[in-house]
Amino acid sequence: MRQIGKLALPLGLGFAFLYLPLLLMALFSLNDSRMVTSFSGFSLRWYAALWRNEALMEALFLSLRIAAISATMATILGILAGFALARLGRFRGRTAFAALMAAPLVMPEVIIGLSLLLLFVALESAFGFPARGAGTVAVAHATFSAAYVAVVVQSRLAELDESLEEAAMDLGARPWGVFRQVTLPLAAPAVGAGWLLAFTLSLDDLVVASFVSGPGATTLPMVVFSAVRLGLTPELYALATLLVLAVALALVLAWRLLRRWPG
Repeated sequence: MRQIGKLALPLGLGFAFLYLPLLLMALFSLNDSRMVTSFSGFSLRWYAALWRNEALMEALFLSLRIAAISATMATILGILAGFALARLGRFRGRTAFAALMAAPLVMPEVIIGLSLLLLFVALESAFGFPARGAGTVAVAHATFSAAYVAVVVQSRLAELDESLEEAAMDLGARPWGVFRQVTLPLAAPAVGAGWLLAFTLSLDDLVVASFVSGPGATTLPMVVFSAVRLGLTPELYALATLLVLAVALALVLAWRLLRRWPG
């Protein structure tokens, strides 16, 4: 009990530092005044104004679509990469493959964005495609998000008992059947976590998207960054509050699902 008492104060200060700004942001999203420096009463007017703000809403829906597509692509690539690293043993070129998969984890985003921009420009000059836009942003996000998914999936597969897969093969299941009916269901929590992580990374990204996006493909972080330089508005507070509530709801649902998941 004494140890808990000693830790209560630093823990409380740490949580206050993390979550008090979010609470203040939610409070000021209900501010009746347009001035973000003073609170004059409660109102939902800025949530209605947010819904009428076409630039913000279009950027939000575009970012959600890009995040869903890139997260799905990253999850497919990450599953294959994680399975190769966890189940194929010491195959030829494994060290180089592992290094290539880990590179996006430590490489600065500005380098990733610049290199992908040069790649897309070279491809467009040589073949006429891809034109920079939402598609290039989704591909760019998938390239670096796949590394995060691979790490999560590899960690999950490394702790699973391989005897279950061997038993399925002994009973006559083919390798693809073992992967689809045994390995993938057992790794499903990691796959779901990897998809959510890739989705979050895509939705949050500003640097890479700024390099590879084109006309008509302005993502939400780009719009918010441009708006913040001109001054904060209660509409941005309302948008951020809705995103925080959506993330909190997703975390609660994921927690309840993981509690019911076997293993």
